Amino acid sequence: MTRSFEELVAEADSVSVAGWDFSWLDGRATEERPSWGYQRLLGARLASAGAALDIQTGGGEVLAGATTAFPATMVATESWPPNVAKATALLHPRGVVLVADPDEPPLPFGDEAFDLVSSRHPASIWWGEIARVLRGGGTYFAQHVGPATSWELVEYFLGPQPDARNGRHPDRETAEARAAGLEVADVRMERLRMEFYDIGAVVYFLRKVLWTVPGFTVDQYRDRLRELHTQIESDGAFVAHSTRTLIEARKL
Repeated sequence: MTRSFEELVAEADSVSVAGWDFSWLDGRATEERPSWGYQRLLGARLASAGAALDIQTGGGEVLAGATTAFPATMVATESWPPNVAKATALLHPRGVVLVADPDEPPLPFGDEAFDLVSSRHPASIWWGEIARVLRGGGTYFAQHVGPATSWELVEYFLGPQPDARNGRHPDRETAEARAAGLEVADVRMERLRMEFYDIGAVVYFLRKVLWTVPGFTVDQYRDRLRELHTQIESDGAFVAHSTRTLIEARKL
């Protein structure tokens, strides 16, 4: 039975969006994954680290699934209270210390504290702080959200955003890393297809990925959501694209 616009939106607007698990979208949306397999590559680097830091860990799901054995010193940071609670419950039994941190400099650690700093989809990147807490020869290894990610959604709700679409470009990020004293060893970017099969999936995504449409609420965008619901029913899906950047940089 086809569900109504109101039913789909009400459900998606009430479900919890804590953590960084997108399984609620199974069967309702899809997104291609980068070819490199970030979680597997992170696990290999954790295996050879003595002290590691995972920045903006979300609910801890990516870090928890990267390896079965963490370094002797393993720390993660997170700012959003629901994620702090979720990551603490998931990671503490594994011996990982979760630090509630506002995602603003300075990082609450001493100089040269870690030989590996990692992050998957950080909202902000403080290159000077990353360089400061890395030991000489240490590595920053991360998967970043790339430029013009979900741009079809962004512009559907906010209109044309020509000045913002090149934000988070890997050329700019690698220049900033080098300016902070890091040597960029590897950088790759891929563009990936996203499909949303019902309006509830769109609402859930926009509530969870807060920076896509800043300040998004169903009430504010109800008319636009209703139009998109009609479009999805007609076309079968709303298609967007994400970009992902893999970056590895070493402290000289």
